[in-house]
This record gives sequence, C-alpha cells and structure tokens, in this order.
Amino acid sequence: MYWTRPVLFSLLLCSCELIAAQLKYSTPEEVKVGSVVGNVAKDLGLDAGTLTSRRFRIVSGAQDALFEVNPNNGLLLVRKHLDREHLCDRNAVCVMDLKIVVENPLEIHYVSVEVTDANDHAPSFAEKGKILEIAESTLSGARFQLPGARDPDIGINSIQRYKLSHNEHFQLEIRERDDDKIPFLVLQKQLDREEKINHSLILSAIDGGTPSKSAKMNVTIRVLDINDNRPIFSKEGYSVELQENAAYGTSVIKVQATDPDEGANGEVEYEFGGDTNADVLRLFSLDKKLGEIRVEGQIDFETTPVFKLDVQASDKGRPPMTTDCRVIVKVGDVNDNKPEIEVTSIAGAVPEDAKHGTVIALVSVTDVDSGPNGKVICSLAPNVPLELKPSFKENMYSLVTKDTLDRETTSSYDISITATDCGEPPLSTLKTLNVQVTDVNDNVPEFPQNPFEFYLTENNKPGASVFSVNAFDKDTDDNAAVSYSIVRQGGHTDIASFLNINPETGEVTALRSFDFEALKSFQFQVSATDGGSPPLSGNVTVKVFILDQNDNAPVILYPLSSNGSARGAEEIPRNAKAGDSVTKVRAYDADTGYNGWLLFSLRPLGERALFSLDRYTGQIRTLRPFTETDEAEHRLLVLVKDNGDVSLSATATVTVKLAEPKEALAASDHAGSAAEADGREDRVTFYLALTLGSVSLLLVIAVVVLIAMRCSKSAEYTSKYLQDAHYDGTLCHSIQYRSGDKRYMLVGPRMSVASAGAPGSHAGTLVLSDARRAAAGEVRIINLLSPNQTVTAEHGTDSMAAV
Repeated sequence: MYWTRPVLFSLLLCSCELIAAQLKYSTPEEVKVGSVVGNVAKDLGLDAGTLTSRRFRIVSGAQDALFEVNPNNGLLLVRKHLDREHLCDRNAVCVMDLKIVVENPLEIHYVSVEVTDANDHAPSFAEKGKILEIAESTLSGARFQLPGARDPDIGINSIQRYKLSHNEHFQLEIRERDDDKIPFLVLQKQLDREEKINHSLILSAIDGGTPSKSAKMNVTIRVLDINDNRPIFSKEGYSVELQENAAYGTSVIKVQATDPDEGANGEVEYEFGGDTNADVLRLFSLDKKLGEIRVEGQIDFETTPVFKLDVQASDKGRPPMTTDCRVIVKVGDVNDNKPEIEVTSIAGAVPEDAKHGTVIALVSVTDVDSGPNGKVICSLAPNVPLELKPSFKENMYSLVTKDTLDRETTSSYDISITATDCGEPPLSTLKTLNVQVTDVNDNVPEFPQNPFEFYLTENNKPGASVFSVNAFDKDTDDNAAVSYSIVRQGGHTDIASFLNINPETGEVTALRSFDFEALKSFQFQVSATDGGSPPLSGNVTVKVFILDQNDNAPVILYPLSSNGSARGAEEIPRNAKAGDSVTKVRAYDADTGYNGWLLFSLRPLGERALFSLDRYTGQIRTLRPFTETDEAEHRLLVLVKDNGDVSLSATATVTVKLAEPKEALAASDHAGSAAEADGREDRVTFYLALTLGSVSLLLVIAVVVLIAMRCSKSAEYTSKYLQDAHYDGTLCHSIQYRSGDKRYMLVGPRMSVASAGAPGSHAGTLVLSDARRAAAGEVRIINLLSPNQTVTAEHGTDSMAAV
C-alpha cells in the first residue's frame, strides 16, 4: 500500500475546447522506483482505453524527470529515486509541479506531488568526541555548551531531544535558539579533582521518527584546578547593521569579554561557536585576540538579509573558562540593482490619425532592491506625442498617444523610457522603443505654383506635347499616387476639345494648331487627384499665351488689288519739280512686332534715277525735273516685306504717266486744293502726335516700372497687360511713312485696314521733326507677348524707342 492522497482542486471548461484541472498527490520520499503515486486518469474521469490514442503524457515541469505516467492505465509512477532533502533542502513543504496533456480534445491538467519527509536520516554530530576542561572550583549551576547534532530531516523526524548518560555531577539542559535546540551541560555537584580527574559522559541526540533514530557523542570532562572565573561579555547579545556590498576587511563589530582572574586565567580569546554555519564562516572572520568581526566575503542583502553569529570567549586558565554570546548582523540594503524595463508591444505601428489614448505598448518595471531602493519611477523623454499611464498594478504602465500624430512631420519616434529608483544615489535604466507612424490620406496634392503660365508658339504641331504640369503629394504609396485631368467648364468653348492631358505624367498635348491672330491667350484648370481612400484633389489654373510667328505676308492696301495683283496709275505734270510727291503705297501685316514691321523698296522697270521711295512710309517722289527726252510713262515695282526671321513680301506695280503742261493746269488746281487739305491734315496730325506722345511717355514709364517689379519679384509679375482680352499684344504699329519733308511712325494700337488705307491719312501717327532726323539713333520695338524679342532698326540719323 502506497501513501497517496489525491485531491481534485478545480476543473475548468472553456468554449474553445481547452480543459484544465489540477490534482494534488502526496508520496513519501525513498519509495521504490515504479511506485504508484496516484491514478491520474481515474481522478480526472478519463477513459483509460483512449489514453494512448490521445497521447496521454507529461509535457513540462521542473521535476518531470522524477515521475512518469503509464499511457495504458493512467497511473502516475515514481521514475527516479526521491530524496526530499536533495530536492527541497530543509523547506517545510516540498511540492513538485507537473503538467499533463491529453489531445483530441486538448486538455491540460496540473498535478502537484508533495514529497513528504521520511525518517531516512539519523542525527549526527560533527565531532566524535568533546573534551571539556572544568576547574574544580567551578560552582554548581555552571553551564557548558555542547556541540549540537544535525539531522537533515524536518518536523517530527528531526532532532526532538537530547539525552545524557547517568552521572551524579551533571545534568542536561536544552535551550532553543530560533529553530535550533542547543544542549548545555549544567554542573549539579561541585567537582573534586582529587576524587576523580576525568568524567566520561555520553550525549545522545534522538529524532522523533518511527522508529526513532539517534546519534551519540562521547563527552570527556577534565577537571582542572583553580581557574574559578569565566569571561563575561559586556552584553548578553549584540546586534549590528551592515551594509551590503561592504568591502573586504570592513569591521562589523567588536565584542568584548572580561575575566577578573589574573595572568593566563584572565587572558581572553575569541572564536566562533562550533554550531556556526560553514557558509557564514566564509563571509566573516573573527580576530582571536581583539574580538573584532570583519567582512571576508560578498555580502548580498538579496541573498541573506540577516546573519546569526555565535561567539565564544575563553580564558587561558587551566582549565580555561568559556562563555558565549550571539551576534545578530542585519544586512542593510544598498541601491546596487538597476531597475529592469520590459516592453510588450501591442501594435508595431500606429496610424497618424490615431485617437488620443490609443495604447501602443505595455511597460513593466522591476527592481530587486527593497524599500525606497526598490521603488521605481518611470518617465518618457520630453517632446514626444506619447505618455505613460500607470496601471492599477504597481510598476505597470500603458504607453498611449496624447497628441495628434503627423507622419509628414515625423514618420517615426524613438521613445526613450527611463526607469529611476528612489535610492541614494538613484539608479536608472534607459530603454528605447521605436514607434512607426503609418500614413493616412490627409494631404491634398499641391502644385508648386498657382497659376501656371506657359508660352506656346502658334502653328504648333497637332498631337505634340506642348507643356506639362506636376503636383506633389506629401503622403506615401497609393496616397501619393497622383493622376491628372482637365476640369471641364461650361461655356461655348470646351478646353477638352483641343487639349488632352496624360493622367499619369501631367503632360499636356494640343489636339489642334493655334493661331495667334485668332487666339492670343486662354486659361483652364487641371485637377490632381491622389489614390487614397477617399481620394483628395487639388486644382491649378493654367494660363497659356500664344506667341506670334511670321506666318502672314504683307497685304497691299493701295494701290488696290485687282485680279490677284496690286496695280495703280498716277499722272504728274511733266514740269514737276524735284521732290514732288507722286503717290504713296500703303500696306499692312497681320503679324505683330518685328514680324509686322514693313519695309518698302523700289524695283523700277525702267529708268531708275527719276523716282525715290521712302523705305518706311512707301512715299514715292520725283528725284529731278523731267526733260523732254524722258519717256511719258514709267512702270515702278514696289516690294513690301516684313522683318521676320524668314521674311514674307508682296509687290505692287505703279504706272506713272507724265502729263503735258496743258493738262497740268487742272492738275495744279487739284494740287492747290490738295495742298490746302494737307495743311489742315498737318495741324490735325500735330495735335494727334502731341497726344500720342504724352500717352507713349506714360506708357514707357509704366512699362519700366513693370519690368523693374518683374526683375525684383517673382515670375507671377510677367505682365499685367497680358490679362487684357482686347489687347492684341503689340505696342508699336509697324507702318512708317513720309509725307513731304516729314517722317511718320504709328505708335498707337493697330489701325484698321480701312483707316490705314485712306490716302493722306495721318491718324494714329507721330510726326518727327527735321531736327530729330539730324541725330543718329535706333528704333526699338518690344513685344510684351515675346519679352525676349528686341527689334533694332537703323535709319539715317533718326532715333526713337517705342514700347
């Protein structure tokens, strides 16, 4: 029959098919290998026939090698020899924890086996014999400590009593110190050395087992003469506090005992009592003469908080007299252990839109020191959007968000957690935790500038890329994947009908060719949408300015075209003087700026020395008086060409007929009325030129200020005039001509074809005096639509700049 005592503590059933139960058995030590501890299957209600298929087994446990289970019948058996003293030393309770598992369904059972003590050890004395020297003058009642016996068993199986062999001089007295029983020999009858020198006694130590076991030690009493005083300690017991980690050689305490005897009988020596633990003797030393206890090993509060030292003082008398005392050494805790931080991450990353109070990790701190040295304060590094919130359990914290996160500002945080104890000086531990912030689609795509301004030369190739827009999204991955589209707008013109945009690159393609003369500028909006959920969009206004090309040839206004060619006939009297006006060829060019600046040249078909042509105004005059030998009809070919990179031209044929003097009379009347009309025209032209000159001066000042602002500020100050939908982009008319001894230049807006073609009309022109013609100079025309285009024309001695 085996000593087993099964107890079923608890049975838990879970919906997840995990069953847990706990059993407790007890078995004495020293049982045979293979002894039955208990029937686990029966106590748990398991079918013994299914144990093998369900893999009935022990899976863990610190002492699982000591036991095994039989998968056929469910018995818990002793596998190895059980020695309670080896397993649990002198602990009051010796329990082995086992974990037993069966599968299908999974069941985990916890089995505790208490190994009870058996009286398998007999008491033993460290010494085979003890010799005591007692002076014959020793009075009755004197006590002498005897070595105690040791028994590894505990409880009733340990030493329960001591027994002294029968004699008439001594009796045994037992004192209990803590859990120990210390035997003392008490003198009952004064000794007489002359009667008997040696007394032989037997000290027996008996335990309480059944059957009891015992040990014996021979005690020899040698009776000495005369030394009749024993040393006496200044205190019956000493208590002192020693700080842990005290340096080797540190003085702990100095005990002092005095002996009133003289000579050798009064000289006291100290030593540790024979009952002092050997481990303690390795940590402390005792000066034999001074009684000073010093540190000889590593003192650790966390290992042993209190030491009990027995000190014995004896004189040098013959026989020596001894006395003893106990020294209690209390070890004071020193802050020699840093706190330990353990972090359990809940989430590897946190979204940037996480709410305040979102738990990121659990933090626990421990410190093995005691008192204030073990009290820990946990803190975070400043300037982080996280905080530590204490839990209901001491030294447990939750790492939570306290502020709004922004991945675009900070994509990750290195969180420094500092644990500091309250010792003196305090010790700290630093642990760094990296917290990643994940992206949320919270940023709208942005364009580097708004509006965008682009310049496009007319006559572009349809289907070719003309420009591109680009937007940037501060988010990442799909949240930053931008696609482009043209915003459709109401109105008579749909931008999408002649522009197309690549949704991935933002490259804009023109579906048709643009004509500066028909469309000078337009604007539209481009939308950039990211790939987030929900997607976010941003718009930009794109302004496109069409740049002029020299794609229009000059058109002859006078003489009028007929059958595709410009031909005209003029009559002048044969007696005309040198410098008389013959006619004036008028033309215009639909282009602007340099491309619209016209120059006239004469290609006579006959005599070249009779007529001259003003290259700027198209005015034809006589060079000399006519002679009788000059032909009556002259054909002049006038070539008109612009100043484009590849100039375009037109021609006009003028036939000049010389009328006889009889026909000149009517012509003279007509010339007189024409001269009078020219006088009136000159006055009107003067006032108009004065007005236009003032306007031009103000315009020059405005443009200079505009250019200065553009150079000193951003590119958005390109030109205020470009926003005027009715302004055709030219500030200087291209037609120049002479009338008599004056030269004219058009400086106002473009004239209509009708007004420019009227003979003798000087409207919209600036009259230059002869004095101005005397100085050398240049004419510069700046087209605001093409700021980089500068036209410089040299003409005689004239100098004028128009903007």
